[in-house]
Amino acid sequence: MSGQAPGVGRPGTTTRTDARAAIREDVELRGRGELDLVPTMSTNAQGAPASALGRGRPLRNMSEVRHFFRTNTTPIYFVGATPFNLLGLDRWVRNLSYITYYDGWDGVHPRVFTPSHKPYVEFESGEEINSWLLTNPEVRAHMSSRTVPGVRPKVVMVFCDAEIERICDELGYDLILPSTALREHLDSKLVTTRLGNDVGAASAPNILTTVTDYDDLCEQSTAAGLGTDLVIQTAYGDSGKTTFFIDSRAGWKKCAEQVVGVEVKVMKRINNRPLAVEAVLTAQGTVVGPFMTELTGHKQLTPYRGGWCGNEMFPGVLTGELRRRASDLVRRLGDRLGQEGYRGFFEVDVLIDVDTDDVYLGELNPRISGASSITGVTAGAYADVPLFCFHLLEFMDVDFELDLDEVNERWQELAAEDQWSQMIIKETDPVVERIIRAAPTGTYRLDRFGNLVFQRGALDWHQLQDESEAFFLRIYGEGDYRWKGSDLGVLVTKGRLQRPTNSGSDALTIRAKHLIDSIRMHYAGASLVAPAIS
Repeated sequence: MSGQAPGVGRPGTTTRTDARAAIREDVELRGRGELDLVPTMSTNAQGAPASALGRGRPLRNMSEVRHFFRTNTTPIYFVGATPFNLLGLDRWVRNLSYITYYDGWDGVHPRVFTPSHKPYVEFESGEEINSWLLTNPEVRAHMSSRTVPGVRPKVVMVFCDAEIERICDELGYDLILPSTALREHLDSKLVTTRLGNDVGAASAPNILTTVTDYDDLCEQSTAAGLGTDLVIQTAYGDSGKTTFFIDSRAGWKKCAEQVVGVEVKVMKRINNRPLAVEAVLTAQGTVVGPFMTELTGHKQLTPYRGGWCGNEMFPGVLTGELRRRASDLVRRLGDRLGQEGYRGFFEVDVLIDVDTDDVYLGELNPRISGASSITGVTAGAYADVPLFCFHLLEFMDVDFELDLDEVNERWQELAAEDQWSQMIIKETDPVVERIIRAAPTGTYRLDRFGNLVFQRGALDWHQLQDESEAFFLRIYGEGDYRWKGSDLGVLVTKGRLQRPTNSGSDALTIRAKHLIDSIRMHYAGASLVAPAIS
C-alpha cells in the first residue's frame, strides 16, 4: 500500500508527461514575472538509552516501556514527503519529530520541520524525496542543532534505497530499518509465496511458473486444478497495476506483454475479502496489529482501477475463529521472515475466501505502510503503546522481556471496540493546475445544516470523538501543482465509509461522498494547459 501513485496516460487526457512540461513552463514564467493566469474553480465531485530503565535490566512490562519512551533523549526522525504514516506518534515518544517536504501546517506544527527554500524538482519516487531532504543544508543544520556530541540520531522512513543508506552512513545517522537488499528480496510476491508455504501460511491456490501464450496458461492452470478464471501477478510492482484478472483470450491480450516469459504467480480467482494488517517482528516474536479493510479503486478518490485509497477498522472486520487463524498466519510469516534476517515493521494483505472461510496470505510489504496512521490510534495503542513503538524498541539500545502472547490477546479483544477510517484523496480530473486555494489542515465538523466546515487547526486526528468530525491533512497546498493522480490530502474520521453491495463489492457511503465533495470544494486552481479536445 502506498498512496503515492504516478499518473497514467490515456488518449484524450492529460498525461503526467504533459503535466510536467506545463509545470516547468509555469515555474520559468513565474521566475521571470511573466505569469498571467486566469483562475478556474474546481469541485471535482467524482543512539543512547532513553532512561535508567534499560541500562541495568530489561524492560519487563508496558508501564516500563511507556516510561522508556516518555524519557527518551535520543533524537528520532521520521523523514518523508509528509508525516502522515506516523503522525501523532510524538504523543508517546519524546524527541520524535518529522522532517517533511510538504508542510500542511505552514510552520505551525511544533514537531514538523520543512526546508524554507524548495526549488521546483521533478521527483520520480519517494526515495528521491527522502534523499533530497537528508542532504538538504537546512535539514542537516536542524538535525545538528538537536543532537548532542556522541549521540547518533535515529532515522526512519517508508521509502528507502541503497543511496539513502550511504547518505545516512556518511552523515552519522542510524537508519533504523532492515537493509534495502533484504527488503527488495522480500518485496517479491513470488518470494513471499514461497516463504509462506514453508511455514503453512498458504496463498490462494496457485502455481509459480512462466507462460508463453494463452493456451499455455490455460493448460498449466487446468492441470493444477485452478481452472481458467485466473489472477496473475508479477513479482514486483504496485498490486493495483501489476495484478491481472483473466478469464478469456481478450483479457490475456491486455497483459500478455508484461507476463510472457517471466516467472509469475497464477492464482485461482476466489470470492475474497481483502484485509490489511501491520505487525512488528521482534527478537521475542511477532506483535500483530488490528485488521482493516481497504478502500480500493473508488473513482471519487483515485483514477487508478484497483488503486489503494484508504482503510477502515471496525468491530466486524474479523471476529472469532477467523481472527485467530488470520493472526496465526501473520505470526507464522513473521517467524519465517526472522529466519531471513528481517526484524521490525511489516504489513500483510490477508485474503478471506467468503465461500469457504479459508484464510490465505496475500502480499507482504516489508516497510511502514499507509495503514500505520490508523494502527497508531486504536484502543490497543492507547491501552499499551502504538505498534510502531515495538519497532523502535527493536532498534534502540534497550533490552526487553515482554509477554507478547498476552499483548496479542489483549489487542485482539480491544480491536473489536474501535472504529476508524481514512481516505487518500487524489486529483481525478484530467487537469494540470497551479493551486491557488486549498483545504486547510485541521479538524472539520458537520454544522446543523449538514455542511462540513473547518473548525480549527489541529496537530493530528487523535482528538476526534465521533462521526460528526473529520481531520484533513493537506498535502498539496497553495502554489503547488496538481494533475490527474496527484495526492491532495488525507481525510481521517471515526466510523465507516464503505457499505456492502449486492454484487459482493464495497461502495462508498453517502457520508463518504459528502466528505470528499466538501473537501474538494475548498480547492481552486489556475489552469496551465488548454483543455483536451475529444
